[in-house]
Amino acid sequence: MKVGIIGLPCSGKSTLFQLLTGAAAPAPGSRPEARVGVARVPDSRVDALAELYHPKKKTPATVEYVDVPGVTKGEGSALVDLPALRGVDAFVHVVRAFESATVPHPEGAVDSLRDATILELELILADLGTVQRRRERLEASIKKANRAEDVAERAVFLKLEPVLEAGRPLRQLVPSLSEDERKRLRSYSLLSEKPIVLVVNMGEDELRDAAGFLAGAGLAELASAPGLALCPVSAPIEAEMARLSPEDARAFREDLHLDEPGLDRVIRASYALLGLLSFLTAGEDECRAWTIRQGTKAPQAAGVIHSDIERGFIRAEVVTFADLVAAGSIAACREKGTLRLEGKDYVVRDGDVINFRFNV
Repeated sequence: MKVGIIGLPCSGKSTLFQLLTGAAAPAPGSRPEARVGVARVPDSRVDALAELYHPKKKTPATVEYVDVPGVTKGEGSALVDLPALRGVDAFVHVVRAFESATVPHPEGAVDSLRDATILELELILADLGTVQRRRERLEASIKKANRAEDVAERAVFLKLEPVLEAGRPLRQLVPSLSEDERKRLRSYSLLSEKPIVLVVNMGEDELRDAAGFLAGAGLAELASAPGLALCPVSAPIEAEMARLSPEDARAFREDLHLDEPGLDRVIRASYALLGLLSFLTAGEDECRAWTIRQGTKAPQAAGVIHSDIERGFIRAEVVTFADLVAAGSIAACREKGTLRLEGKDYVVRDGDVINFRFNV
């Protein structure tokens, strides 16, 4: 999974990126540029399997995050041709909700709903320019050659243009398009088509009553639209907790009534928004979590590990994580009847521990 981190300047998005990925802060005075880092998906099940198998290594699932320079009002088109954003599955839009005497807001005052709306409009306008230019080129090509392929593609763009002109993001339209129409759009990486996790970067006071703040600011209602998710976090507090011992960090979170680190919530929100889940493999060499989309069948899940396993798929030996841990071993699961043999039509579930049988 690849996620782009976007936001207005001074929103705290680069701080969030550094906390998620462990990347170092850029050198003072350096030129702003896109940065790529990898975050581990928190999953206690991998640790539990490692305690059972004592593998040579354990590997959690990962998310690749791309931090791009802050987008100022009127400059959303700068995101269109950024190579680092090609192929992203979603955006994390960091919205500022904290006050700071030392970090002035570029719009003069903190207003989270306004900022969320500003950047959404920038994505829409950037897409409108892309769609109009492509539609004009298609029409010129149709006048010369009238190819059926160009006519079909223009029909799709003619559906997109009025939606964007009305100030609506494409993520509201795309689910109603046919599979063929969606395929025609994939190479264009349209920005407002991407799902968005609105990460609201709060101060300590706002975080203590995050739900009340989000409702009062109008962000909860905004995030009720399709393809949006909401995740309150405080990058300054997360940075402070990162310097504490695990015990002190846990006590700090409890004082703020937080069940888990904010960074874990960001990753989980990204997973949930994209409809992702993890299945597990376990053995003496490695215990590992693998990311797939909900609804993935066993052969395609095998292909995430290696294309040869998908090509030569025979059966999948499947046991739930809970059953494996309760029994203590695969052999014990086999005796209890909790280990199942599944075929090509089996839909993999979150937490399945799988051994694939294959022959190539």
